[in-house]
Amino acid sequence: MSGHPKHLPADERRAATVEAVVDLAAEQNPSDITTTAIAQRMGLTQGALFRHFPTKDAILEAVMSWVAERLLARVDEAAEGATSPIAALEAVFVTHIDFVSEHPGVPRMLFGELQRPAETLPKRMAQTLIRHNGERLRGLLEAGKTRSELHADLDPDAAATLFIGTVQGLVMRSMLAGDVTRIRGDAPGVFAIYLRGIGTVQ
Repeated sequence: MSGHPKHLPADERRAATVEAVVDLAAEQNPSDITTTAIAQRMGLTQGALFRHFPTKDAILEAVMSWVAERLLARVDEAAEGATSPIAALEAVFVTHIDFVSEHPGVPRMLFGELQRPAETLPKRMAQTLIRHNGERLRGLLEAGKTRSELHADLDPDAAATLFIGTVQGLVMRSMLAGDVTRIRGDAPGVFAIYLRGIGTVQ
């Protein structure tokens, strides 16, 4: 992003703030990120930060919005460019893996928001993202059944849940290993097992 954070226009300052939070989340527990740390990462005072975001939750809302817009747009683009429902499922899987590899702080933030005991707007936004993602997956799975690429008795809800759980499992494995880059190497073999699990028609 061009320009020093102290001299950015308002929209770019907000975008730079989101990027700073995502970067910090890759380095530490997202719940421990303070507005002081965000401001320091950006080379700003807290006062300058609060001119654009009145609260920490407002910053988290912006982050969740950023994640949803970019991830779902990439998922849609991947699915639209595929030649079949199964090819679209694989393209969407790879898109998830690539997104996590590029932004390792994102899954940490999503997991953190979903574990919050209180019902907050950022938590609801994370839940909405997962729901919309699931809807897209169920659509692809239904299309696979219609095209006879998947067995007619496949449960799309269960298959979508398994898809999301498979991605989450890869994320957790990479986090436990402390090496997010391994997720790309592990993904192809895991996706092949997923396809066998949902019963692709040969």
